[in-house]
Amino acid sequence: AAAMGPGQFALVNSLAGSILGKLVLLGYSWALFHHMLGGVRHLIWDTGRGFDLDTVDRMCWFSIIGSVSLTILVWAAILFS
Repeated sequence: AAAMGPGQFALVNSLAGSILGKLVLLGYSWALFHHMLGGVRHLIWDTGRGFDLDTVDRMCWFSIIGSVSLTILVWAAILFS
């Protein structure tokens, strides 16, 4: 949008700054962290470790809780800086 001129940049900036835009960015950042932690989990599995059911369950919960925690941490840093 910045390459298309100040009018387009202002439009995209206002859309991203709206409540709906922030909700979309919040969901996108959670999905990014969740995907990243899932990739780490698969990287561990590629080494042949962590296949017993208890470890799989803990790693899945860590992925969910970790992605929510990282999202909250990043958004708190953005909003309060």
